[in-house]
Amino acid sequence: MKPSTTKDNSSWRERWVAARNRVLADPGFQHFAARFFLTRPIVRSKARTMFNLVAGFTYSQVIAACIEVKLLDLLADGARDLDDIAVQIDMPREAADRLLRAAASIGLVERLGAERWALGGDGAALRGNRGIAEMVAHHRLLYADLADPVALLRRGAGGGQLSNYWTYAESVGQGEGHEVAAYSGLMAASQPLIATHVIDSYDFTRHRRMLDVGGGQGAFIAAVAARVPAITLGLFDLPAVGERARIALDAAGYGPRVTIHGGNFLDDALPGGHDLITLIRVLHDHDDAPALQLLRNIRAALPPGGRLLIAEPMAETPGAEPAGDGYFGMYLWAMGSGRPRSMKEIASMLKAAGFSATKRVPTPLPLTVSAIVAEA
Repeated sequence: MKPSTTKDNSSWRERWVAARNRVLADPGFQHFAARFFLTRPIVRSKARTMFNLVAGFTYSQVIAACIEVKLLDLLADGARDLDDIAVQIDMPREAADRLLRAAASIGLVERLGAERWALGGDGAALRGNRGIAEMVAHHRLLYADLADPVALLRRGAGGGQLSNYWTYAESVGQGEGHEVAAYSGLMAASQPLIATHVIDSYDFTRHRRMLDVGGGQGAFIAAVAARVPAITLGLFDLPAVGERARIALDAAGYGPRVTIHGGNFLDDALPGGHDLITLIRVLHDHDDAPALQLLRNIRAALPPGGRLLIAEPMAETPGAEPAGDGYFGMYLWAMGSGRPRSMKEIASMLKAAGFSATKRVPTPLPLTVSAIVAEA
């Protein structure tokens, strides 16, 4: 009975979607809806949404230009005249004016007079999050790969500039290799906001010993150390990455509290003795087979009742759907590894890896990070 009901519902929905699309695509209906007072506001809203989708790349490049010439930093010190701005960002007056107008249209700057400009509200928010600025600068590689999106999809995952950037694992044994430094620096810069949301959402004080797997340069460990003084901490990552974490944590004053473990979390056994293991923006970087192997390795390292906390942007998150399959879906394809997963998919993988129970952990900004906890 159930299969038949499901099929009937699916068939009804298909007919409804087809009928709806015929109406919306009809030029006559579009003309009527744009003129009728009840539908006119909806049409205008939809038109703006469609235009923003088409123009999104241009907006992104305006942001990139503002960051590259340090326009937001310049205006953070106070409002300036157009001529002064042009000199400071090394552009012809007309070009500076064009950039300022474009930046104002998306809220990064605002005009205070005929030729006087100040930092805008969205520009101040962007400038206050160093991780966003780092990612915008890093997008140069992603956009190069997306210049021909059909070719990118047809050739298979990876193989472009972004995938070459992320092959930091090849630098193992080379100490301060460029790939390790670039990878670790980017992740450390973009971690603070993520860490704040995760620590605000989960009670870390219930645990005695925590191991952050794939912990990079130690930004998340440092955030936990600052907020939870009693917890003993460990970090597991590739040896060259772990060396950078040791330097950063020592400089921050948390070195004595953190044990660094070097290894490959897919091939090497994880150290035991921790009642909490964290995976912060790690699982979605890996395809299904290695991701499942990682979860199994973590399950083997946890004692009965121990917990695994996974935090990362997730697919099918209500209100943040484009960030999951839209942004991270294409980003990870270009990177050549991993995919965004829904909360349901991750819960299924955790069960397959031997975890007994899973629970969603609500976060204040799911667009940035969602979280799930599993019990061994």
